[in-house]
Amino acid sequence: MAEKQPAMSPSEMPVAEVLDRVSGPRRAEADELLAIHREISGSEPVVWAGRIIGFGEHEYRYESGRGGRVPELAFATGAQRHTLYLTEDFAERWPELLAALGPHRSSKVCLYLTRLSNIDRGVLRQILERTFAATRGAREITGEGEAT
Repeated sequence: MAEKQPAMSPSEMPVAEVLDRVSGPRRAEADELLAIHREISGSEPVVWAGRIIGFGEHEYRYESGRGGRVPELAFATGAQRHTLYLTEDFAERWPELLAALGPHRSSKVCLYLTRLSNIDRGVLRQILERTFAATRGAREITGEGEAT
């Protein structure tokens, strides 16, 4: 029996196919997010889980032994909002940046933006740069691609 691929894994799906699911102003914003993620990560985009556009790759392992892989930086664009996948507990780590960002919602690892036109893009860049550094730092701590 073939081993099942994890839901969160990179695919061969073209990035344009994911971006083309969105139209109008949100599509132009998705192109902008693509450019800034590419610039910060220095990586080319890859589609993860059929809808997430990820840059780079990071392996993690919990103390329980369970683990997996995720992009170092990632976002998904939908009809209602952009979802940016950030480092765990980013809102508690960088409250000053979120206060200056503009209208948003957040969860443990996701930042939700309805429109980019309403946010401070310089602050967004700082959040993405800090996320990328935190993800890279976690990998470098163990030397084996595992976060502690």
